[in-house]
Amino acid sequence: MEQYGFYVNTDICTGCKACMTACFDRNDLEVPNKFRKVYEFGGGEWQADGTGAFVSTAFTYYVSMTCGHCDEPACVANCPTGAMSKDEETGIVSNDHSVCIGCMTCEESCPYGHPTQLADGLSHKCVLCSDENAEGIPDPVCARACPVRAIEFGKIADLRAAHGEENAIGELTNETGPNVVFGLHRDAGKGGTLRNPLEVSHEA
Repeated sequence: MEQYGFYVNTDICTGCKACMTACFDRNDLEVPNKFRKVYEFGGGEWQADGTGAFVSTAFTYYVSMTCGHCDEPACVANCPTGAMSKDEETGIVSNDHSVCIGCMTCEESCPYGHPTQLADGLSHKCVLCSDENAEGIPDPVCARACPVRAIEFGKIADLRAAHGEENAIGELTNETGPNVVFGLHRDAGKGGTLRNPLEVSHEA
């Protein structure tokens, strides 16, 4: 299997959401549906230092994330009709709309809440823009749209060889083996809590 995935350099991501907007436009989505989300994590505070000045321990960083096309996708394991499947050649997780019943068990079981229900009442999700080119997988629009080149697409083995194997950050876990590599932000070690929960939910 030539598993594909993403490298996301959170140390240079500015949170501009160009990736999310490009994906939104390319897939003709409507609010509140999203295939790619930009999570904002932050923590710390401003504290008086006793001399009349304030010292900041506040920090913020952004993480762009879409479907992890996981090694052990919870959506595939929990889909009651077998509509969700993982391609044996590319590792892409997709759904068969001729079998999907729109129960959204996939979204409920996904640790990233990724699949989303569109106007047809069925589950839809990122397929790495593979439906764009029958001859092969192009660079997805999210990677092409990033103005600071914080997103890199390719074979996950190559991305891990180049950038390491970190696939969890902030509150985003690696329990299902997502095929993503995160370049950790300088403040990622401080943890941080999700600051934009409504924005990254399926309700906004």
